[in-house]
Amino acid sequence: MINTKEREKKMLTLQAFEEAVEVVKKVAIPTELIYSSYLSDQTGNKVYLKPENLQMTGAYKLRGAYYKISTLTEEERKRGLVTASAGNHAQGVAYAAKAYGCRAIVVMPTTTPLMKVDRTKRYGAEVVLYGDVYDESAAYAEKLAEEKGYTFIHPFDDPAVATGQGTIAMEIIKELPLVDYILVPVGGGGLATGVATLAKLLNPKIKVIGVEPAGAACLKASLKNGKPTTLNKVSTIADGTAVKTPGKNIFPYLQKGLDDVITVEDDELIVAFLDMVENHKLIVENSGLLTVAALKHLKEKGKKVVSILSGGNMDIITMSSVVQLGLIMRDRIFTVSVLLPDKPGELVRVASTIAGEQGNVVKLEHNQFVSTNRAAAVELKVTIEAFGTDHKNRICKALEAAGYKPKLTSVIMNS
Repeated sequence: MINTKEREKKMLTLQAFEEAVEVVKKVAIPTELIYSSYLSDQTGNKVYLKPENLQMTGAYKLRGAYYKISTLTEEERKRGLVTASAGNHAQGVAYAAKAYGCRAIVVMPTTTPLMKVDRTKRYGAEVVLYGDVYDESAAYAEKLAEEKGYTFIHPFDDPAVATGQGTIAMEIIKELPLVDYILVPVGGGGLATGVATLAKLLNPKIKVIGVEPAGAACLKASLKNGKPTTLNKVSTIADGTAVKTPGKNIFPYLQKGLDDVITVEDDELIVAFLDMVENHKLIVENSGLLTVAALKHLKEKGKKVVSILSGGNMDIITMSSVVQLGLIMRDRIFTVSVLLPDKPGELVRVASTIAGEQGNVVKLEHNQFVSTNRAAAVELKVTIEAFGTDHKNRICKALEAAGYKPKLTSVIMNS
């Protein structure tokens, strides 16, 4: 009989990390650092990106899942594996289980993007949709493990899983030995535990900062209270980090290894997505963007900073919504309402005024019933594509100069 406690004690040590590095090499793609001149100019630091979104399964989770399964006995693997995940750990376990020839059952929240569900199935796992958030899915997965005898693979609250995730820190430090800051996304804390623990073992001067969504800041609350704390609810577009309670087993490592925790609002993630797509040609999911958004929150300047992009598994519908919102937030798309007489030529005159300022009309909405006197005034709502805030202001001033009184209104994109 294997003593699980004894096995766990051997994890998160330098020897275990070195072993994990060799094991993980079998499945993980080397993700070399990308220097970002754009983000460096924006933040005053030398910013490097660690693109784990480019891993075979689209996220870093493969590292921890594969290493964890490698530490199991043949009997434990034969019983079948069960886990819970919002998507990325699911794909990691599914891929690793297939590599080891194990059966894998994955419980996912009902809110999980379809792309993550489909890809998990494609790797050979059986998917069960249960619960609105990860915590509910995890409770059901643990119930299945108890009832069916499956071996439970926790997505983050497991020292072996965290050790596998920590191999990222080894790669960062080998490539950038003088790194000052490592920013790491936090959901349950497995990635942060592994990265912070190994980074401090290799160089205690490195500052490791956890980054959470403001709507799911369970670690910040837990550190404040000095113990794992459960939030009443979570609400964030960063679905991969929508966790109510951080890992209890790994919490002491988080207390010891993290230098700070930054929280990021959802609006900041939307802007960060556009930055990644437009300036780096990278698709990064909302949870993976936490560290990019956090760059502007760092007070120190002139430092070498690594942002871990934890994953890139974003479904097309979510991507479309984020792009649209991002364009609106940056005044690249806006809607104005103007009143004009209901007579031939007025619509052309408005369009010509906008065109004269190089604005591009995306949509028109004509309301003839805004006034009882249609000849005096009808309402025209125009959705316009612009280059940014300055361009938007020039278009509005041109409309004013033409005799209209443009009013900014909610952007209308869909019919």
